[in-house]
Amino acid sequence: MRIAIAGGGTAGHVFPAVALAERLVHDYGASLTFIGSSSGPESRLIPAAGFEFHGVGVVQMPRDVSVRALRAPFTALAAVRTCRPIVARCDVVVGMGGYASVPAVLAARWEKRPIVVHEQNAVAGLANRVASRWARVVALAFADAVAAFPRAKRTVITGNPVRERILDVPSRREELAKEACEELDLQPDCATVVVLGGSQGALALDRAVAGAVSLMAGRGDLQLLVLTGPGHRDVVARVPATATRVRAFEFLDRIELAYAVADLAVARAGASNTAELTVCGIPSMLVPYPHAAANHQEANARELERAGCAELLLNSELTPETFVDRVSALLNDRDRLGRMRNAALSWARPDAAARLAALVVEAA
Repeated sequence: MRIAIAGGGTAGHVFPAVALAERLVHDYGASLTFIGSSSGPESRLIPAAGFEFHGVGVVQMPRDVSVRALRAPFTALAAVRTCRPIVARCDVVVGMGGYASVPAVLAARWEKRPIVVHEQNAVAGLANRVASRWARVVALAFADAVAAFPRAKRTVITGNPVRERILDVPSRREELAKEACEELDLQPDCATVVVLGGSQGALALDRAVAGAVSLMAGRGDLQLLVLTGPGHRDVVARVPATATRVRAFEFLDRIELAYAVADLAVARAGASNTAELTVCGIPSMLVPYPHAAANHQEANARELERAGCAELLLNSELTPETFVDRVSALLNDRDRLGRMRNAALSWARPDAAARLAALVVEAA
């Protein structure tokens, strides 16, 4: 069985696709090929994961009137033509969302290949809403997304696939936490807040942390592990030393170490972030990126808040003072953190990759 997985644009789109691919290989012996943007992170991450990758010249459709906007349809048509011979050799095509998935899905329709769509956010993206017209089934990570698709369309809530090394965190937490303290220079007896801006980073979060450190200066029982994203590390790293330990990294390849040591996460509310935090049972304060398409990060955060595993803090309300107040209130309420941890594990779908893989094979 040969399967094409299409999508990318951000690491948050790529990692669930890799998790799905690994499950398809492990459970069904499938042969995998990936299709995505030749300039996106998938062009690096997919080959690094050991899978075949075909890069095409896809572009996000501009919303303004410009030369780039006029060229975009022709670029898209060229990408579809490139994808056709690739998908023609496949038994099924999986669209993981985002503009990088569109050429492969259109090529699959042209070549009459079955299509499975996976929507990872609580608000369905335009690409998936269009692709769903031809899909055999639409898999969802959030129940709130059901309303975006026609009632006649088959939808299944599978969850968002998560990599095996992250699924292992709950069972290996003590071992990984010890390794995290050694590798990341953290103290094992301190409360640890992990700040996650996503693969692209979150400058607003980094600035709030930088301002908050002086307000927490006397707390020797607290440490912050901040993943700043590319180019932002100095915002946090140059903060004067205080009793509160601060460790800043642009990117952490072994993200499972951060999850294992976290008592609380402060994070953007991207789909991969929320899936990984919940399967690891980490209470979170979610600060949605305010410019996400259709404000989908806020919708993600609100579903988790209703489930009891997260608090919502709007980006417009984020200041060093609110960061300190909200984080301190949560850390000081151990009973509530315990309830949030249990709620996260209850909401999580650690079998998402297996459930989505089964739908893909069924369609094939």
